[in-house]
Amino acid sequence: MPTMNMSSRARLGAAPRFGPHPVGTASLRSHVRFSLVLLLLLSLLGTSALASAAPSPPARSIAAASAAANGSAVTQAQARWGDRRLDQVSFLGTHNAFTNYEDSRWSSVAQSESLRHQLENGVRGLSLDTHWYERSTWLCVVSFGSDCYPSDVYLCHGECKTFAGVTYALPRQSFQSSMQTVVDFLAANPQEVVTIFLEDYVSAQQLGNSLGRVRGLDQLLFRPDAWNVRQQGWPKMTDLVGSGKRLLIFSDEPDREHLGVMYDKAWTVSNFWSLGDLGNDVSCVSRWSDVPLDRQEPGFRRLFTMSHHRNVPTVINTALDNGAKLRDRVDQQCRPAADGRDPNFVSVDFHRISDGSGHTPASIVAELNARD
Repeated sequence: MPTMNMSSRARLGAAPRFGPHPVGTASLRSHVRFSLVLLLLLSLLGTSALASAAPSPPARSIAAASAAANGSAVTQAQARWGDRRLDQVSFLGTHNAFTNYEDSRWSSVAQSESLRHQLENGVRGLSLDTHWYERSTWLCVVSFGSDCYPSDVYLCHGECKTFAGVTYALPRQSFQSSMQTVVDFLAANPQEVVTIFLEDYVSAQQLGNSLGRVRGLDQLLFRPDAWNVRQQGWPKMTDLVGSGKRLLIFSDEPDREHLGVMYDKAWTVSNFWSLGDLGNDVSCVSRWSDVPLDRQEPGFRRLFTMSHHRNVPTVINTALDNGAKLRDRVDQQCRPAADGRDPNFVSVDFHRISDGSGHTPASIVAELNARD
């Protein structure tokens, strides 16, 4: 009996599972949650279906965007250079651009900034020294693992194994990575043109292997034969920007034209680089006795590269050389020696330092470009 009474009470007190009676609060919450989950699932399925059905941007839209960006770069180049050709404009250059305090631990430097910062601060001509470094197990061991580098082309100022900080620096600066810095800068600045000058101590094969590993270089590399420069002259700055061929490379070795690397003695005139130990040799004489600064060739004009630095770079000496002295040397020595031509590249040490005269290497180059 007690069991029957308890069972009856349980049945009488429990809400029926089915029937016309109102739903309880807990059950109502359960139904609401179920409905919300169902709606959310349907919404997600619908969004996914719409996303999969939506067409991707057409290729011509991407091409149009690229063309618009290129058009903007050409417009900027036109406003900046007008119709002037490459041989009619001037650029700021840096001597031994790779020997600086930011790219590696050099104790003797010619520049204060990294290659990237030099480019960002207006330098458009970089002088680099290429050397072959053969991997040394001995250096790896005695440096406790800090000088374990593979055989490759590196930027050194002399033998790549002699004096760390003077003839080479750690971390070692590979030519490939340095050129990648230049290419990346050009990719981010489609209106700019950069020129590399190599003091070259490697074989053409070694140089080619290194250049071949630089991503995006081939699309930017200017090849003079493709432009028929010997017969038609240098292209306009707007043509370089419009074509995207905005990287020129010169070497002091003649057997690498097939790489797109120009032999500087065949394409440029250049003054002897040194101002002397005391900085008093301001005469502007040719670097090559058989290629005078005023050389004339039918239908073709060589680029004029002007060097202005001493045998040993120091901040103190540079502060004496980089202002009025540089400006006067261009006007009174180098322009007359080159038959009235302004230099296309003005290469200096510590390019941001000057003598306080109000003239800096950058402002002097700007003056040259402001001439009619």
